[in-house]
Amino acid sequence: MSTQTIERMAVDIAGQGDAIVFVHGLGGSSNVFTPQVMALGSRYRTVRPDLPGSARSPAGGQISIEGLADAMIRMAGVLGIERAHFVGHSMGTIVCQHVAANEPRLVRSLTLFGPLLAPPEAARQAMRDRAAKARAEGMADIADAIVLAATSGDTKTNNPVCAALVRELLMRQDAEGYAKNCEALAAAQAADATRIGCPVLLVTGDEDGVAPPSNVRAMAQQIKDARVSVLNRCGHWTTLERSADCNGALKEFLAGRA
Repeated sequence: MSTQTIERMAVDIAGQGDAIVFVHGLGGSSNVFTPQVMALGSRYRTVRPDLPGSARSPAGGQISIEGLADAMIRMAGVLGIERAHFVGHSMGTIVCQHVAANEPRLVRSLTLFGPLLAPPEAARQAMRDRAAKARAEGMADIADAIVLAATSGDTKTNNPVCAALVRELLMRQDAEGYAKNCEALAAAQAADATRIGCPVLLVTGDEDGVAPPSNVRAMAQQIKDARVSVLNRCGHWTTLERSADCNGALKEFLAGRA
């Protein structure tokens, strides 16, 4: 594996073959997809950026969903990627949809974990409030609240290492960078789903309060070629809480699109 700085982002690159671009969500990092890279890395070229303001990548100026999508497109150009599978989690799924709508020739398929078209209105104010809290108080209380609310009961009881990793991901975020990403999510607009022509796999957990199965099924109806998978005893941190199930679903989906 090598790490490059592209568009001021730390980008981990490994393997050879068809490219997969992994786009993490709010409070995450490239490590959200480590289980998937370990499962797929022998057959694919995996590209994992830490988005601006997250983990190893500085925030710089204002952050927006449109700006993040543009950064993904420019990153692909720098790396000589003409076509790639895109895999997103949470806020990253919105970014991936914008990439697919704006540069359809670049996107071979979309796999979206904990997917959203855009936040509902009530969540937008909650994101702005969380940004203010991060700036005023730091990340500790936010991390604890997210572990409690966004992981499944089974994860908290039977997979405490996963819960600890989610907490660590949040605790390691720069508070200002996290706040700017909260504000970007609060302002996010849905991509034009009618322009997404590639195959799409939507994966959520049966205990995902951010992307509940009913919402994800409704989302699938707005996309031309979308299928839905709901994982049992799983919250919003899908790729970590049910990594084996996510790996299996992703392998099967990609196998038909080589």
